[in-house]
Amino acid sequence: MTQSKGKSNHSGGGERHGARLYEIESGEGGQRVDNLLLRLLKNVPKSRVYAMVRKGEVRLDGGRVKVTTRVQPGQKLRIPPHQTAEQGPEPTVPEALRSQVREAVIFEDRDVLVLGKPPGLAAHGGSGVRFGALEALSPWPEAPALALAHRLDRDTSGVLLLAKRRAALRHLQQAFRERTAKKRYLAVVAGTWPAHLRRLEAPLERVLAKNGERFVRVSQAGKPARTEVSVVERLPGATLLSLAPETGRTHQLRVHLSHAGFPILGDEKYAPPALRKVLGAVPVPRLALHAQALTVPARDPEHAPWHFEAPLPADLEALLSALRAQR
Repeated sequence: MTQSKGKSNHSGGGERHGARLYEIESGEGGQRVDNLLLRLLKNVPKSRVYAMVRKGEVRLDGGRVKVTTRVQPGQKLRIPPHQTAEQGPEPTVPEALRSQVREAVIFEDRDVLVLGKPPGLAAHGGSGVRFGALEALSPWPEAPALALAHRLDRDTSGVLLLAKRRAALRHLQQAFRERTAKKRYLAVVAGTWPAHLRRLEAPLERVLAKNGERFVRVSQAGKPARTEVSVVERLPGATLLSLAPETGRTHQLRVHLSHAGFPILGDEKYAPPALRKVLGAVPVPRLALHAQALTVPARDPEHAPWHFEAPLPADLEALLSALRAQR
């Protein structure tokens, strides 16, 4: 149910909308406020949506909210006055990319679609990115509301889970929120990983630099973060690691490994410049991080958990082969 105070045209382009109350529907319970607002206000700049929340303009049952606040059915969300951006033509996903992404689907049933996301492709469009995996897959047959259940960094390849139905999305979001979804990554790091080091634990804080760049650092003011580590293969000057994050902080694996002194090869943000493009004579194609596997409890507790794996892509296979050839 929505109560609106109307809208009006605006000579500056786009459309001016008055404040309104939006009643949270039964299928929307458990969603974060920012995700719900971004869905409801599709043509409002993302920066404006987050500013609404930060300034206290968005209210839930009369109280202030954070972007991480989760809504419940029946609550009333006040959406403040806002202006939509002037709409241009929808970005067209190149057919070659659309075909490449659709060929990378590794599993599908009535609830979910699982993609082996190629490197270099954003999970979704926005923040200067015209389109991503979500747009390349949409529209999808029998999934009018295809939605991302989680995110992967643009340069990270591997398992990306999407929900085809609202009920499935709620279930998956709950699994990630309660940490019953288990992820495993492969990473190629610089240096010889010590055999005794099997767990990384350091609090992480998100920071905005003076130049406007956002990054993450280890800080006692940050949130707890834990990563389990095991060695898969030792290589000349590098180590192939298996990583299991116990928490899901932004850039957690990249920052933990860099802080430990073993940055991921090809990491443009957290690795030293000398390790971003090459390791000795071996070219590094991109961030050497791959989301290898994801296990999620099935919606029916009597069924076995969903388990999905994405094979290592050709560029990282080539990197490993080149490193092995240095022996």
